Amino acid sequence: MDFDLSEEQRLLKESVERLMLDSYGFDERRKYLAEDRGFSEATWKRYAELGLLALPFLEENGGVGGGAIETMIVMEAFGKGLILEPYFPTVVLAGGILRHGASRAQKVDLIPAIAEGRMKLAFAYAEPKSRYDLFEVETRAKKDGDQWVLNGTKGLVLHGAVADKIIVSARADGASRDKKGIGLFLVDGNAQGLIRRSYPTQDGLRAAEISLENVRVEAANVIGDPTGAFPVIARVVDEAVAALCAEAVGCFAEMHAITLDYLKTRKQFGTTIGSFQVLQHRAVDMFVELEQSRSMALYATMMAGESDVTERARAISAAKAQIGQSARTIGRQSIQLHGGVGMTMEHRIGHYFKHVTMIDTLFGDADHHLRRLASLGVIDDE
Repeated sequence: MDFDLSEEQRLLKESVERLMLDSYGFDERRKYLAEDRGFSEATWKRYAELGLLALPFLEENGGVGGGAIETMIVMEAFGKGLILEPYFPTVVLAGGILRHGASRAQKVDLIPAIAEGRMKLAFAYAEPKSRYDLFEVETRAKKDGDQWVLNGTKGLVLHGAVADKIIVSARADGASRDKKGIGLFLVDGNAQGLIRRSYPTQDGLRAAEISLENVRVEAANVIGDPTGAFPVIARVVDEAVAALCAEAVGCFAEMHAITLDYLKTRKQFGTTIGSFQVLQHRAVDMFVELEQSRSMALYATMMAGESDVTERARAISAAKAQIGQSARTIGRQSIQLHGGVGMTMEHRIGHYFKHVTMIDTLFGDADHHLRRLASLGVIDDE
């Protein structure tokens, strides 16, 4: 199997990495963080100019026609840069819902606006009682003539406060834990009855709690089958987890590089601390975790489009479990090897550690995915 990047993929990798070097130094990131929306609108426009916002969408819908490998390349570079912009919720999550579930008319209406940077989307799937279960949906959707009426509460809606439109999962039929009966509804961010409460997450990004009280949605804004959306949600989240794994690898690579540089320059007892063999061993442990994560992230990327749901789930959970384990190992080692300075807000290593901790938790931590992997059973070698 050929793991080399094509010429176009290499050019994409170089252009995104160059953008991160030019626009996402630690000082620049702190300035973006202090902006009203918590990210840089100017940088968002540059993503659009480079075609990054159009990357995973088909050309016939206004996209570029990239695939999972291209998304992996971008997300890994974004992990190194520790970006703040809503690329993941808009392009990967909500964009994935549109790619796999939306009608042609909905795609034609929404995707060009996303690709040009004129529209930001969010996906409201989590609820107060849902934990990591995507099918745990208590938000209700009731048919009323040609419209649907939504009532419920959603939590941890990534960049939900700045989204122009929000894709909401709601139950049109069945009990709260049934996989059948769930629909996807496209809601305007300023819809009557929708209340958004924004807050910062531990890694400096933004999320929102969303309340829906008799929010009306036109039939044209229902995405797919109003009672059969769960397979779409599950597929999109598997693809999103693969993208998160790639982003985590970018973070790990930068954490390892920063720590190595610190070991080579920090002096103690008249010599650099990197000359101490025990610290060299710990740096090697970090490198081993990084390379294991890189391999598993590539595996998840290659399996993200697998049509066999069980095989895809095995691969995604195996990768996410490895990423969670590596986040803890690399994070702890990098902080400890930096000493007290690693715990301060003034040093970038702590910001990376916070973000990989968030990635570990999002869509299920390492323990959750190990349990999921066990429940799926072993692969029959015969």
